[in-house]
Amino acid sequence: MAEDSANSLWYEFKKGLWQDIPPFRLVLGTCPTLAVTNSIKNGIAMGLATLFVLICSNVAISALRKYVAVQVRIALYVVIIALFVTLADMFLAAMFPPISKALGPYVPLIVVNCIILGRAEAFAQKNAVVPSLMDALGIGLGFTMSLASMGFVRELLGFGTLLNFRVLGDWFEPWIVMILPAGAFVVFGSFIALVNWISHRKAAGSSSM
Repeated sequence: MAEDSANSLWYEFKKGLWQDIPPFRLVLGTCPTLAVTNSIKNGIAMGLATLFVLICSNVAISALRKYVAVQVRIALYVVIIALFVTLADMFLAAMFPPISKALGPYVPLIVVNCIILGRAEAFAQKNAVVPSLMDALGIGLGFTMSLASMGFVRELLGFGTLLNFRVLGDWFEPWIVMILPAGAFVVFGSFIALVNWISHRKAAGSSSM
């Protein structure tokens, strides 16, 4: 029983790192994915803010699930999510003002992020606290890694830097398009294509065995 429980929790965690990775498999959270990933730092900050809100809201909603009437559950979810979004926004504004300014309105907009409300409705309100925590950790880390990956590509090609350190010499001519919306769509589409290609290769390999 203990082994089955551990395997179940591990599955709930790891599915968010690939199988249900939000931007590239579920195509959720695309607004911040496209808007704030012109640098690794912004991508990681946005991902961690979303991770915080996702963990706290999943745990709170799971803990309260038996005491909430069906008719008001969505309204309550929004209030809970808004509380943690406000905390994340205030923390960034107080401790990391440049990052808060760079992310602009996209931290407050976590309230309407489909990933957060989707996990609350699809998972947290149906499961116990620990599985809901593992689900939030996996999905949140998968989202953070996705934003960081896009930030890596866009910052490297758009500025020739990584984490504001120049890694490409004076010979490199920055691809200005990569820091513009068009570049975000190109990189986003490329990552979706790459993830689908890897998935198809893995599926073909499994079926041939």
